[in-house]
Amino acid sequence: MFKQISIAAVLAILFLSVGCGEKGGGKSGRADGKLNIVATTGMVADAVKNVGGDQVEVTGLMGPGVDPHLYKASAGDVNLMQNADIIFYNGLHLEGAMADLFGRIKNRVKTVAVAAAIDEARLISPPEFEGAHDPHIWFDVTLWMEAVRHIRDVLIETDSTHADLYKNNASAYLAQLQALHDEVLADAARVPEKSRVLVTAHDAFNYFGRAYGFEVRGLQGISTVTEAGTADVRALAEFIAKRRIPAIFVESSVPRRTIEALQAAVESRGFNVLIGGELFSDAMGNPDTPEGVYTGMVRHNTKTIVAGLSGQKID
Repeated sequence: MFKQISIAAVLAILFLSVGCGEKGGGKSGRADGKLNIVATTGMVADAVKNVGGDQVEVTGLMGPGVDPHLYKASAGDVNLMQNADIIFYNGLHLEGAMADLFGRIKNRVKTVAVAAAIDEARLISPPEFEGAHDPHIWFDVTLWMEAVRHIRDVLIETDSTHADLYKNNASAYLAQLQALHDEVLADAARVPEKSRVLVTAHDAFNYFGRAYGFEVRGLQGISTVTEAGTADVRALAEFIAKRRIPAIFVESSVPRRTIEALQAAVESRGFNVLIGGELFSDAMGNPDTPEGVYTGMVRHNTKTIVAGLSGQKID
């Protein structure tokens, strides 16, 4: 296991190691002819695997429970990226601590933000986020479909020999995602409108809320870099108690203490709010579980939210 190092050190390693080498980003030099791909988050890695199929070898950098807002590249990560044919990342500042690294390495290796293909008019721009866009696009399945199309096009551009494979795989996966979107819409409709308030540790679910009809509140805002203060907890606790929201939710990639503190603050106001379960926000579940793939993660989140806010368990 490599020790994590600073961005400055990473860039120094990168400069020395790739400065005199051959430029990456072309067809793979692997003996089996597969494209060697590095992806940042589990969601991005899963999308690439679904489109690339047996023609890609995908390495994901961020596993279960990892917060991409805070993730710093290790020396091992740099080595993986400099030897890749393509690096796929989310973009929109999700992987904020890696921004300088992406900027430097893109001149040597094809480096692609999957969010880059999404029409800016469809992106959410919270006023408190300094004019930038909310990066959590995967929570609206229709937006994630645009990211999948972008991945398909990049793979075809890089490896046109297998264009039909990428097109067919993408078509099949997009059909699955359309069905998933319809499923989430139907499940969300089970929650009474007055109860459609989703409270989590940070504002990761704004796209989910817009697409599926939920008001969304988070303690930490869009990025987990910002800590929730006492005033934030107090204000949200007042809101929950006044609205009598039945459940709030923890996130797998954010410490539970923030939501537990909120729960205690609500209880001090004479209302008992339940912790409705754990949601997967910035990271998927373990690889050997249903939540370890994108479709399973979305289903888990939806069922957990519906059960917590309506009391109706979905099979």
